[in-house]
Amino acid sequence: MSAILIFMAGIACIVAWWMARQRLTSKPWLETGLVDDAPEMRGSSETTAKVGLGIFLAVVGALFALLISAYLTRLSGADWWSIPIPPLLWVNTAALAASSVALQWAKTEARLDHSEMLNTALAVALVLAVLFLVGQVLVWRQLVAAGYVLADNPSNSFFYMITGLHGLHILGGLFVLGRTTIRAQANIGQARVRLSVDLCAIYWHFMLVVWLVLFALFAGWANSFADLCRQLVT
Repeated sequence: MSAILIFMAGIACIVAWWMARQRLTSKPWLETGLVDDAPEMRGSSETTAKVGLGIFLAVVGALFALLISAYLTRLSGADWWSIPIPPLLWVNTAALAASSVALQWAKTEARLDHSEMLNTALAVALVLAVLFLVGQVLVWRQLVAAGYVLADNPSNSFFYMITGLHGLHILGGLFVLGRTTIRAQANIGQARVRLSVDLCAIYWHFMLVVWLVLFALFAGWANSFADLCRQLVT
């Protein structure tokens, strides 16, 4: 439970950091001058989009935190047999991490108005994300072929449910990333493209962090971390 509290505290810190960057704690009624003279007011649509994404990611993080809590609670059951980690899962993790790096690259190129490099970076990120999802499906097939079916034991059920839910979030992100890639190639609405790339990068980084936590959970590393947290609290 201590590990979950730390995870939730991290999410709260990220949201607070975003709010601070978007000047949500400022006092506009104390500002003087025309609205056009305040550059922070002209970016209200960008601020709204980022804050909206931040709230959505906080909800997603809370959902995964609850699942992780249930996983750790159920872990001590007598009928629990840990599911093995296929080597392909390491490759999938590397693909998602590389996709996140590519989106950060795309974010940099978008700010520099380098259209050609931006298109390349977005295409790389898109392909790597698709490879991650394909790899996750292959991992499922490998486990089922080895006899680790969904209803065999609670460990299997949690693995398929949590990885499937994470995959659905990546799939939803792919829809937005694909639309952003098409707009960037069409060279239409550069301001909107820059904002979309920025939002996609934030979303991808968050989903990568969530996946790394989940991967540590399935690999058994989270158990040692949870024990350490309990020792620190007590």
